[in-house]
Amino acid sequence: MSVRRLPVRPDLDQLRRQAKELLRAYRAGDSHAITEWQQHHPSARPADERSEVKLADAQLVLARSYQASSWPRLVQSVELADAIWRDDFDAVRVLITANRALLDEQVLIRQDSNWGPPMTYAANLGRDRIIRWLHAHGATDVFSAAGRAALQGQVETARMLYDLAGRPPIDDDALGGPAYTLSAEGTALLLSLGARVVNDAGERLAPVAVVLETDGRHPEAKHAILEMYAQHGLSFPDTPVMALHRGRIDLLEEHLAQDASLLTRTFTHREIYPLSMGCRDPLDATVGTPLGGSTLLHLCVDYDELEIARWLIAQGAPVDARSALGASGFGGHTPLFNTVVSQPNFWMNYGKRGPFRAPFAELLLEHGADPNARASLWKRLHPGHGDSTRHDYRDVTPLSWGRRFHAPIFVSEPAMQQIQQAGGLE
Repeated sequence: MSVRRLPVRPDLDQLRRQAKELLRAYRAGDSHAITEWQQHHPSARPADERSEVKLADAQLVLARSYQASSWPRLVQSVELADAIWRDDFDAVRVLITANRALLDEQVLIRQDSNWGPPMTYAANLGRDRIIRWLHAHGATDVFSAAGRAALQGQVETARMLYDLAGRPPIDDDALGGPAYTLSAEGTALLLSLGARVVNDAGERLAPVAVVLETDGRHPEAKHAILEMYAQHGLSFPDTPVMALHRGRIDLLEEHLAQDASLLTRTFTHREIYPLSMGCRDPLDATVGTPLGGSTLLHLCVDYDELEIARWLIAQGAPVDARSALGASGFGGHTPLFNTVVSQPNFWMNYGKRGPFRAPFAELLLEHGADPNARASLWKRLHPGHGDSTRHDYRDVTPLSWGRRFHAPIFVSEPAMQQIQQAGGLE
């Protein structure tokens, strides 16, 4: 059955347009529209009667495809989300007073929405006055609301909700939310309220794997979170990669003094994502160009560690260092490939932030990186991106790697432009 999902901030005008488009498509005999009609309308019409269907019929089909019982229920949900987003206290009060059942229902309707009922939804946005009113009028989702506030870095909102809940003990998994969003503020709050990074037996509780593997890229916040874990009693593996994850050039200097091969050494997936820190399946780590078997300089590109990259090059790290070559012939790519396909590129393209730059491509090319290096790579994206199929790319240059890559949202056009200007070919 076809199912649609409301975005975090739904748009009622857009939904009205969708209903009109669905009506036109159904009347025109579009196969997808007919299928949706058959799945979501109580009485599908034969072909010779499709011209008689009304907009109200299309609205019902659309609402049910969004898992709402009716068009008015879908409109109600969108209006409530919009009111909370705009911090319109009076509009929220009117909507909830008219239908108190909304207090316990998902704002975005679908049960798998982690934005939750009205109070939790409001907590994501730090709408304190609305939260206090909802709580006073019977909302009970205090714990999920507090967790979402911490995850989103809404520190004062989370603190208020913690007080509303009667200041209960913090769950051992509470740090996972702000770890996923790399919220240093949320992490600091939970630690101040008693969240533990190790249990009584000294075993790790801190979600280090989440910090290392999350799809976000915010080096300063990541460093801060890991240092807070250390300050509260967590011990990290004494490895060069963990020093990089922590942003600790001082520790990298110590490792370089002990191992002159550090600048060219390659690291396995398990060295980059240690089992002792809770890291497991390679697909859990959301990265662009593969990192398993790569050097510290490769890691810097995907983790947006520009300061460390500059330090590595200043110490003599070769800008054309090759990743390890696997038995099947895949690997051997240079850091320039990582500048073309990376996780930071995903977020820049997703957020349409500009003007775009490619500082890592600039850095590598300025220090003589070969724009026409060749390698064979394969890539399987994290399932969260909707396509976890393996894709093989043989004998590609950085430019052809980017042009052929199956998920363009990970590709940096500015990096490719710089590589092309430096003589790069496909």
